[in-house]
Formats: sequence, C-alpha cells, structure tokens
Amino acid sequence: MGLMDTFKQLGDLKKMRDQAMEVQKKLSGIKITVEHRGVTVIMTADQKVVSISGELDHEKIAEAVNEGLKQSQKVAAEEMKSLMGGVPGM
Repeated sequence: MGLMDTFKQLGDLKKMRDQAMEVQKKLSGIKITVEHRGVTVIMTADQKVVSISGELDHEKIAEAVNEGLKQSQKVAAEEMKSLMGGVPGM
C-alpha cells in the first residue's frame, strides 16, 4: 500500500465522518410524536426525549417511550441507508 492509498483512505474516512455528523444533525431536528394509552411522548430521531405529557402512569410512559424509540430507530435506519449507499463496499 502506497502513501497515496493511505491519503485516499484518510480522505474517505473523513468524508464518512462528515456524512455521519450530517446525518446525526438531521436526526436531532426530526421530531417524533407518539400518543399511546393516554401518554404523549415527543422525541427526536436521535432518541432524545423532548417531553412527556398526559397520564403519568409509569407503565404507560414506558410503553409510549418504547414505541417512540422504535419509531426513531426506523427513521435513523432510513437516514443511515442513504449514508451507507454512498460508501464503497457497504
């Protein structure tokens, strides 16, 4: 492996890092709202809870948060697919 190959790999890694940071920033701006059994959870697609309101029953809150997490994972997976589509060998 020559020096130019090393520089190309470093450039590719930087590009991937920049793309990942861009996706992370985009995910933090996407809001997901889940209404489940009287509890409303708003979270970002990067899985940060913004607010919880409604019936404050621990079991119902846990169910609503878990549903929000599931939905945020789907959104994140779709965003990552677009990133991985541009990465050679992925």
